[in-house]
Amino acid sequence: MNIQKNALIIFTRNPELGKCKTRLAKTVGDDAALHIYKYLLQHTADVAKKVEADRFVFYSENIIEDDLWDAKHFRKKLQKGHDLGERMLEAFSEIFKLNYKRVCIIGSDLLDLDSKIIEEAYDRLNHSDVVIGPSQDGGYYLLGMKKLFPKVFKNKDWGTETVREFTLRGLQRHKVYVLETLNDVDTFQDMEHYEQLKPYYNMETVLKRQR
Repeated sequence: MNIQKNALIIFTRNPELGKCKTRLAKTVGDDAALHIYKYLLQHTADVAKKVEADRFVFYSENIIEDDLWDAKHFRKKLQKGHDLGERMLEAFSEIFKLNYKRVCIIGSDLLDLDSKIIEEAYDRLNHSDVVIGPSQDGGYYLLGMKKLFPKVFKNKDWGTETVREFTLRGLQRHKVYVLETLNDVDTFQDMEHYEQLKPYYNMETVLKRQR
């Protein structure tokens, strides 16, 4: 039996030039988008280290042994499945089989996310079946469960503004706790107010691409 009751799944896209933050790259360029994504990854890793849970980072393409996801703090795995729903279902299934009692998944593109929010999710799972952290674009930045609900990951138009609505609709018979809404960084409009990201892009490039 696993002593640690909490597991934290982190989904990450391998940070490769031209393959991450593609919507953001249309405005700031591929190089800037890559640097910004690496900043977001580091922020996510720093936040996750403060959470009382066993941490599992799931890579999108291939596992990287020597990177910011230090093996002392993170167990490394590979995403499996054709779309986001299948990949999340596979990850949750794998982790629940390890006898964890509360499992949460987060993305890696939120500067507003902190460890207190994730800890609250685990606390709320003591009295709820599912916890969801809504993002401003209609999706969610966190999903937590104390048992697997496979239907949550099926028949969704992933990447659209309808994801959270249809997820909650499918959970109407269960006790769901909704956390505070946060902003994830997918486009330039999502990130232009963050002072800490301004050194990573050139405003002249942004203005030229916006014309």
